[in-house]
Amino acid sequence: MSAPDRRHEDAVARYFEAWNAPDPAAREKAVAAAWTPDGGYTDPLADVSGHERIAAVIAAAREQFPGFVFRLAGAVDGHHDTARFSWELVSEADGSASVAGSDVITLDEQGRIRAVLGFLDRVPAGA
Repeated sequence: MSAPDRRHEDAVARYFEAWNAPDPAAREKAVAAAWTPDGGYTDPLADVSGHERIAAVIAAAREQFPGFVFRLAGAVDGHHDTARFSWELVSEADGSASVAGSDVITLDEQGRIRAVLGFLDRVPAGA
């Protein structure tokens, strides 16, 4: 396993700030801080690029799962311009995590996300 440098961990922290931003203005600011202007996000349910479309995907997920937050599940693993990590979507009410996944990100020279490839590892029936 590779040891990530601070750049990988900082990028993942900004990623979670975007996913957990409480309102549209904070989300737009967090997405702009985390992703390059032409950055992309791809998972089984979405394939978008650009800040506005990424923010829309995040908003849709937050609407589908109100009262939940994304959190890192385990350590960030990274090398060169790539990092991988696992996450959970956790209920603020009871701490349950019915959704979980793993993402791989690529970074630019400044540590901003160029691309996210997301995988859903656990999803509740009907979600």
